[in-house]
Amino acid sequence: MNLLTSWLRKKQDLPAYPAVEDFSSIGTDIHSHLIPGIDDGSATLEDSLMLLHALQDLGFKKVVTTPHIMSDYFKNTPEIILSGLDTLRSAAAKDGIHLELEAAAEYYLDESFAQMVNRQEKLLTFGGNYVLFEISYINPPDNIYNVVFDLSIQGYIPVLAHPERYPFWYGKDSIYEKLKDMGVLFQLNTNSLVGYYGPAAKQCAENLIDRNMIDFIGSDMHGVRHLEALRKVVDEKYFRKLSATGIKNSLL
Repeated sequence: MNLLTSWLRKKQDLPAYPAVEDFSSIGTDIHSHLIPGIDDGSATLEDSLMLLHALQDLGFKKVVTTPHIMSDYFKNTPEIILSGLDTLRSAAAKDGIHLELEAAAEYYLDESFAQMVNRQEKLLTFGGNYVLFEISYINPPDNIYNVVFDLSIQGYIPVLAHPERYPFWYGKDSIYEKLKDMGVLFQLNTNSLVGYYGPAAKQCAENLIDRNMIDFIGSDMHGVRHLEALRKVVDEKYFRKLSATGIKNSLL
């Protein structure tokens, strides 16, 4: 039996998990780009408020928005992000939004981030000591294990954003296992479950769920295009499986 046949059979045999109407059982969205004008997410405050209203209507109670920090493109700092959070909170309250709003960051694992960790600079976290980071979609970073180790000994818990979206790791289960053994948690992009990032990312996402490797899910909300896909997720079997078996979002 080849890998594809095995995966298809496993998918057909997935138990009938209870239907899910919305994201209320998830509670907290931990990955989004909703502070306007500082990265490739919301361009305006009006866009941000529209998306927050939509997330509230989908059943979320809390949103941790995570602007990019990327040395070559988005040179955000904690001061820029937290100032933007204050503005967003004030506008959301005036607009009748009752979501609890917090901010962290999505750090890009480049040389600048490695140096930041090496200098033991204070990082933006969520849930106390979780640090969200991403890597290149083209090549795996040579220093990922070193950076993960340094984060861990400083008391942080590294959370890898969207592990299902890195094509160079497809079929390489041992790499995912090594990262997990080192204490890295995995945050799945919710829209991967409806094929938003392509069939290969969807298959990888479902495989990681089957192997109980997913710790968090996040919308990775940038704009309306992500919202339209997110509304379809609740009908997916693998989303129902995550909702039934439990992830850490609801604990934040």
